[in-house]
Amino acid sequence: MRVIVFLGPSLAWEDARKALSGAEYLPPVARGDIIRAAEAGAKAIALIDGVFYQQAAVSHREILKAMELGSKVFGGSSMGALRASELDIYGMVGVGTIYEWYKSGKIRSDDEVALAFHPESLKPLSEPLVNIRATLEKALASGMINQQEHESILIAAKEVPFQLRNYPRILQKAIRLGLSSTRAGEILELIKNVRTDLKREDAIKVLERIREWGMVENADSWVK
Repeated sequence: MRVIVFLGPSLAWEDARKALSGAEYLPPVARGDIIRAAEAGAKAIALIDGVFYQQAAVSHREILKAMELGSKVFGGSSMGALRASELDIYGMVGVGTIYEWYKSGKIRSDDEVALAFHPESLKPLSEPLVNIRATLEKALASGMINQQEHESILIAAKEVPFQLRNYPRILQKAIRLGLSSTRAGEILELIKNVRTDLKREDAIKVLERIREWGMVENADSWVK
C-alpha cells in the first residue's frame, strides 16, 4: 500500500521513519501535490508541512478531490492541522493538539504554524507561534512565569514576524512592551527547561495514526 507523507521542518525524515517506515517522504506540500499523489495511487496521504509564503498553498478543493479518488488524507502539526480543522467534516482525519486548537478556535491564523526553514535541509530557522504558546503554558503551569508575564511575552511573540521569531528576539520585544530586562534574562534561561516542540510531537502522532489505521484496514498489504 502506497503512503505519501509531506513533511519538512516539523520532523526530520530519519525520525519520521522510526514512527512510520515504508512510507514515501516528500518535502512540504505545495498547490497540486496532493492531487498528484492521489492520482499516483497513494492510499494514505499525510499532510503535515506545507508552503504558503513562497508558493501557492495546498487548496481545499484538491484535498477533497484526493479523497474522492480514494485516498485517506490525514493532517496535523502544521498546514495539515489547519486544513484538517476545515475539512474534517468531509472526511479528512485531523490529529494532534494543534489540530484541536484550530478546531476549537483557540488559534485561527496561518501565522500560528508559520516558520522559516532551510530550502535544502528543511531544518527550521525560526520558532513557530504554536510552540511558543505550548512553552509559555508549561512555564506558567510550573510557576516559572506569572499570568501577566505570559500574556506580555505572547503579545510580543505575535508582533515579531514569523520569519524572525526566536526567544531572544521575542523577549527583547517584551522589554520594549514593559518587561524588565533583568526578568527577561531570567525567563530566557528558565524556559530552556520547558521548551516544547509541539509541531514535532503532533507530526509523530500523525504518523502513528496512519500506522494504526493501516494495520487495521489493510492487514494483508500493510508495510510496517
